[in-house]
Amino acid sequence: MISIVFLLIGFVILVYGASMMVDGASSLAKRLDIPVIVIGLTIVAFGTSAPELFVNVFASLQGRTEITLGNVIGSNLFNVLVIVGISSIITPLVVKKNTTWIEIPLSLAAALLVWICVNDSVLDNRNFSEISRIDGIVFLFFFTIFMVYNYYLSKKGDEQSDFEIKEYTLLRSIVMIIAGFAGLAGGGHLIIESSVVLARLAGLTERIIGLTIVSVGTSLPELATSVVAARKGNVDLAIGNVVGSNIFNIFFILGISAVIHPVPLNSGASGDILINIVAGIFLFLFIFTGKGRHIERFEGIFLLCIYVSYMGYVLYAM
Repeated sequence: MISIVFLLIGFVILVYGASMMVDGASSLAKRLDIPVIVIGLTIVAFGTSAPELFVNVFASLQGRTEITLGNVIGSNLFNVLVIVGISSIITPLVVKKNTTWIEIPLSLAAALLVWICVNDSVLDNRNFSEISRIDGIVFLFFFTIFMVYNYYLSKKGDEQSDFEIKEYTLLRSIVMIIAGFAGLAGGGHLIIESSVVLARLAGLTERIIGLTIVSVGTSLPELATSVVAARKGNVDLAIGNVVGSNIFNIFFILGISAVIHPVPLNSGASGDILINIVAGIFLFLFIFTGKGRHIERFEGIFLLCIYVSYMGYVLYAM
């Protein structure tokens, strides 16, 4: 019971730390006359994925590679199947041209790249499979390309960059950044330690803990952002937030994790990776099944059913 309490406290500290860090860093950047576009593409983008990043860094440093891979794949599954599902139930999602033909295919390509990199035993006839440090560097290279692409779109004016930046005094901004990073570090450490204890007590593997509890908890910022955006009718942000997060999770977070510690393919993880690919395929196909580029309510319900069914299967088969 105490481990569950510590896990929940860890999530609260993690999410609140990310929010505080983003607000403080954004305020400081604005005071230094850094363009709003750059703030959005760096500080804000990094901040929404900071929970996954810090959890994975701690997991990699401790060699908890099942949590490392489970958190990234679980977060991506949750993003597409649950967040897009719920958002499209609230209001049908209109998908922009760039998101349709570049960002969603890139997200799908990232999922495929994970499968290719992690299946050394199948593709290279090796006696083991892992995402190596070289693979991690390749992911980070693709992440750099993705950031350049985003900057190019922003300069063209295709991306919304007029989001509100709260302004604080210089001292308060610095304190918020330090406190935010401390919260991220403390929350991330608490989540990993509590998750390992829970896995042992409940007889669950670290993969399942990472795929379910940890990934859902670290995806709360994306869920909140997309649901609020959908309720306000800002459907571009609702789906763009999810797709961008999935690309960010694989290319940046999994890339850094693999550089810190190679990520081996553990039992059951192949199925998780394949379901992630299937989710990406459905997301792309659903854009064209209705009138125009829309994801309709019944498609959102279908995505939610896939998530519930697969999580049920994972827990039943453990």
